[in-house]
Amino acid sequence: MKTIRKISAVSLLCLTLFTVVTMSCSEENEPPTIQEVQNRNHQNAKTQFVNVKGNTFAYRVLGKEDGIPLVLLPGLGGSMDDWDPAVTDGLAKKYKLILFDNKGVASSKGTTPNTVQAMADDAIDFIQALNLSKVNIMGFSMGGFVAQRVVLTNPALVNKVILTGTGPKGAIGLSDLPNIIAGTAGLSPEASFLKFGFTASAQSTAAGKAAYARIQLRTTDRDLILSDAASGSQFTAVLSWAQPDTGALTELKNIKNPVLIVHGENDLPVAVQNAKNMAQSLENSELVIFPDSGHASFFQNHEAFVTKALEFLGK
Repeated sequence: MKTIRKISAVSLLCLTLFTVVTMSCSEENEPPTIQEVQNRNHQNAKTQFVNVKGNTFAYRVLGKEDGIPLVLLPGLGGSMDDWDPAVTDGLAKKYKLILFDNKGVASSKGTTPNTVQAMADDAIDFIQALNLSKVNIMGFSMGGFVAQRVVLTNPALVNKVILTGTGPKGAIGLSDLPNIIAGTAGLSPEASFLKFGFTASAQSTAAGKAAYARIQLRTTDRDLILSDAASGSQFTAVLSWAQPDTGALTELKNIKNPVLIVHGENDLPVAVQNAKNMAQSLENSELVIFPDSGHASFFQNHEAFVTKALEFLGK
């Protein structure tokens, strides 16, 4: 049964292709102590590495040690340090969170693939390399494309899915991405972040500036910046996903897992109609639309989002 809600917020991002600070990563993979588990959060979680079919993948673990973990799939240009700590730490209060860089991305080795399906295959390999038999997954924008392919490719591996700021193959408006990016030429990193992720209202802009500041807080062991080759491959994959596909929404009907879809009413690169279309095709889905919110609606409305996501995962 589908539920559609609009939630008012009281209170890169995937399409910003940069990371502000670069530091070295820890190579220590010893099992965490009880105190380390209790204290680890977005700011201090150690960067660990695992071998995935001959390539080293970087990842971090936040929150609890037990239970079904939640694996986060970032958007275009995103690394482990491009998530908003208000979101990750909020979710980690009740769940084990796994942040990671997919093949060739940021601190992970290998060649970044230029198709979403290949990215999904690599994500599945990473999850299995951690000896996890069941996970929840959450994808933001391009990460949402990858999440769809993960659950369609290996549905038994996935428990529940959260899709934020994303759309199906042939997503409405996504093919205009090159023009949207061109419109940010000359903007500062913060201004570009705000243009892509938030609206021009005073409330949304203020929330965006606060989110941007939170993302910069981790100063030790920050992730590496994506290489030009990795960014280029991701961009190719996204533009390929944007091509019209008349069977995309029909294919989504094969997903039987519970899905929470979260979208901003004023999303610039991925129009909100995409979220509505997905909700109609996914029989076990719930749609939340945040008003006066853009692509990073779950950053802007982080308190409401975390509450809803925890409720969804806990059902």
